[in-house]
Amino acid sequence: MSAAAGWTADPYTDALRAGRGPLYLRRGDGWALPLEVERWCEEPDAADRTVLARCRGAVLDIGCGPGRLVAELAARGHRVLGIDVSPAAVARTRSTGGAALCRSVFEPLPGLGRWETALLVDGNIGIGGDPAGLLRRLTEVLAPAGRAVVECAAVEVDERCEVRVDNGRGGLGAPFPWARLGTSALGAYATAAGWAVTYRWTAAGRTFAELARPAPGPLPSPRS
Repeated sequence: MSAAAGWTADPYTDALRAGRGPLYLRRGDGWALPLEVERWCEEPDAADRTVLARCRGAVLDIGCGPGRLVAELAARGHRVLGIDVSPAAVARTRSTGGAALCRSVFEPLPGLGRWETALLVDGNIGIGGDPAGLLRRLTEVLAPAGRAVVECAAVEVDERCEVRVDNGRGGLGAPFPWARLGTSALGAYATAAGWAVTYRWTAAGRTFAELARPAPGPLPSPRS
């Protein structure tokens, strides 16, 4: 089952339309990760503002959700586009005045290879359950000097699993693949995909990293 099917299932759609949870990502073994729907539907908080401060130029918000970062970046004068596989998320982003497309990051995108900043916040490094593939895709999405801002799990974890969106009241979405990474795992996947972690920080209990392509090394000296 695709991630798109999971995120467009009724529990997620209902929560975004209401602007509140409860909502969880639930594994088959019963473990559940609470999703912060209320925070996503509010204006950017202090931790979000540290992310916004790292944005340069044209910004692509991958998995934009209800669009709080898209709207704020547009207000700050950035050219910004949100993409999300959930029609409800895209509709809510557009209702705030933000530009958004209902599309996966792995599908054709406008401005491919010219975006200066890509955002993967609120756990979106987990999209598709394949962090390595997602980071490789960023090399196609971003300009050569572009950067990615990634939110990591606050604990050291490297997990790929199947989950469902769960409203805590018996409503379950379709299963889809997901991943969770801590900073160490992100660093390893980033290096393998041709990225370097250039900055790490925490804010309000959340953990972030900035990725950029490594600077080319010095050319070898000519032999005499």
